[in-house]
Amino acid sequence: MQQESSDAVKSGSVSVIATVLNEGASIDRLVASLMEQRLAPAEVVIVDGGSTDGTWERLENAKERCSTLVAIRDESCRLEHSPGPIARGRNVAIAATSSEVIACVDAGCSYEPDWLENLTTAIRSGEAEYALGGSCIAAEDSTIWDLAAAPFLGVRLRADAKTKSCTARSMAFRKELWKRVGGFPEDRFFGEDTMFDMRVRAITAPAFVDRAKAVYRPHLTFRTAARQLASYAVSDGISGVRPARFLRNFGRCLLQVAAVLLLPRTAIPLLSAIALEIYFAFHFELGPAQGRVLRVIAARLLYSVCVPWIVAWNQLKGAITKASVPNRQNLSS
Repeated sequence: MQQESSDAVKSGSVSVIATVLNEGASIDRLVASLMEQRLAPAEVVIVDGGSTDGTWERLENAKERCSTLVAIRDESCRLEHSPGPIARGRNVAIAATSSEVIACVDAGCSYEPDWLENLTTAIRSGEAEYALGGSCIAAEDSTIWDLAAAPFLGVRLRADAKTKSCTARSMAFRKELWKRVGGFPEDRFFGEDTMFDMRVRAITAPAFVDRAKAVYRPHLTFRTAARQLASYAVSDGISGVRPARFLRNFGRCLLQVAAVLLLPRTAIPLLSAIALEIYFAFHFELGPAQGRVLRVIAARLLYSVCVPWIVAWNQLKGAITKASVPNRQNLSS
């Protein structure tokens, strides 16, 4: 009887997992927000790939305060030892959990107290096997480039905005489903959550959950925003996905070039290109500009004009070279 009761608790519980590397500036906020969840996780398993900036020491200190925090140091979960260190870190973390339901989070994010409950309701009730919550920019400390780039990076500008994007910043699934699709693919650096999502959707439809967004604090500059978009595009090229996105952006590049070349004869192509870029830039809202409206408008327009070049070039480069772009954590490790 006691064993049956234990199994029932196990089957109804949720484990939260993350993989980190050199996230000393954000790890405390992540852990604190997970420990304040209204639906308390059975455990929070965080795999550190061998941080050198104090992240591991902060995790060890947090374990003294948080009984459900499980910290694992595994240096195979870094680029020197694995082509897909992020995916490997997630797989190592999931394998170490005891629950049937898994929720994924990312460093650089925090989570509202009702996040885990909202994200996993459909799974725990048996209505779904897979759920996506999306992410949104933190309103209180966003940079101009956060607001300019977020819509092009699949990040919403409001917590209550509808989203159907796939991101492991806020993702939940049954452990058995993770096993069926072979886990997160460890043969690629970026885009592992996209490939995992594609494999899962071949089996079951996701539940898109409102009010379950990761609150994301990227603190972007123009350079880091361009690099992040380039990394995603390279991953798409390597994986051979989203060909329509490549063609759309390549077409925008051709229009911009043609508009400049034809300007001595007619201004119509240039005016058309400008109108199109204004549409692409501002069919998304500006977000919490908070007195920075003109600067956000200028940044959004500049970034939008650069987007097709960044995407088309890097998606093509990924398709040809099959080589990923490391992130800042691996570059600094």
